[in-house]
Amino acid sequence: MTNPIKAEDLPGLVGKELEPSPWIEITQERVNQFAEATNDRQFIHVDPAKAAETPFGGPIAHGFLSLSLLSYLNAQSGVVPENLLMGINYGSDKVRYLMPVRVGKRIRSLQKILEVNEKKPGHWLIKTAVTVEIENEETPALVAEILSMMVVGR
Repeated sequence: MTNPIKAEDLPGLVGKELEPSPWIEITQERVNQFAEATNDRQFIHVDPAKAAETPFGGPIAHGFLSLSLLSYLNAQSGVVPENLLMGINYGSDKVRYLMPVRVGKRIRSLQKILEVNEKKPGHWLIKTAVTVEIENEETPALVAEILSMMVVGR
């Protein structure tokens, strides 16, 4: 949603499917940077020649890389309450990796708002069902329930 809404109207969004995020390409450079940042340098991610010999046919992104991109992807089409002070990653439920993302593919997120609760004044907890699609693939990369805390000023 591009237009901010009043925080008190957030509960009315339960059940709403949001617009898909823009596509983002998973490049070898991005995968290599993630490998360096996390010390996860398994060959299926960082060695294209050796990864080509596997059933994947080439390097694949780390599952946690795809999951970590949700902060960016979801923000591109997410809900923005008026007077937002900050959005905080609050957790994830039921994360499942369904298909590896091959380097060179593009992904995007689809979101459906499952729950909205005001935990204390101005602190809104939003639970969103998220699917990460892989362009031109039937099976998604992952599905998850993502929790976000929206802190709204008065």
